[in-house]
Amino acid sequence: MGSGEEFAVLLTVIGIDLVLSGDNAIVIGTAAARLPPKYRQRAITIGIVIAAVTRMVFALIAFYLLKIVGLLLIGGLLLFWVAWSMWREISGGAATGDPSTDDDATTKLDAEHSFRRALLIIVVADVSMSLDNVLGVVGAARDHFEILVFGLALSIALMGVAANYIARVLTRYPWIIYVGIALIIYVGADMTWRGFFQVTDALGWFEKTA
Repeated sequence: MGSGEEFAVLLTVIGIDLVLSGDNAIVIGTAAARLPPKYRQRAITIGIVIAAVTRMVFALIAFYLLKIVGLLLIGGLLLFWVAWSMWREISGGAATGDPSTDDDATTKLDAEHSFRRALLIIVVADVSMSLDNVLGVVGAARDHFEILVFGLALSIALMGVAANYIARVLTRYPWIIYVGIALIIYVGADMTWRGFFQVTDALGWFEKTA
């Protein structure tokens, strides 16, 4: 129970949270930014709640998750789908204008359809990124349960603050959405890369070269 070791673990957990919670917040903010104001806050709130719940569930079963080979790979591939869906949403919305600026610009049906699509994107991204976040925090926290709980609470709080701010910025400067998509692709590529080698190590594909 050395205080120096615990402090080092705490700093590591906070660092992981700052990086990975930002990713979640960008996804939630980006997916919600093009929604009409009436739906935007609802999408952000639901996204944060889903991320919070998935993180808590993943934390409870983290020991078993660490043993499932290929989970990171699947999560990474799902993020590519998220990036593609966002790109398609922006490309389709560019011709019709930005629905977030005027509630009357879209019908209630179109707005609800966009809301459901945004929610699906947020759910898939939340599950994938929360998995990566929890595995990172659990690995860093090791046996320090109180630090693990603090790390999860901090990541949820950071998401709540950041997602709202990011959505507001993106509605003012829509071109930044492309930066968000690029970041999602980067995180997806990183998870896919690590997941691929996790699978090849488990299967022993590259062991017998000598």
